[in-house]
Amino acid sequence: MTTRINARLSGPLADYVDRMVGAQGLYETPSEYIRDLIRRDMERRAFHAEQDAILEGYTDLAAGRVFASSGDFETDMKTLAEREANGWS
Repeated sequence: MTTRINARLSGPLADYVDRMVGAQGLYETPSEYIRDLIRRDMERRAFHAEQDAILEGYTDLAAGRVFASSGDFETDMKTLAEREANGWS
């Protein structure tokens, strides 16, 4: 599936895109540049989501919110839910 997006740029934005595209630029077309910007944004957001998850894990560890895994995901998720419901007491 393809989606067409039309955008009007003026002033500094248009000038910047013009410098990024063509013989002197890094991209052959404005569309190529926009696709690359979107891909980079997707990667950046995924990276930050991973960082946030790691930080959350460290925060839980520092606060003592840990338990030994049973080796079974469903059992561990039940244990986690019980511990959270009981305030990790």
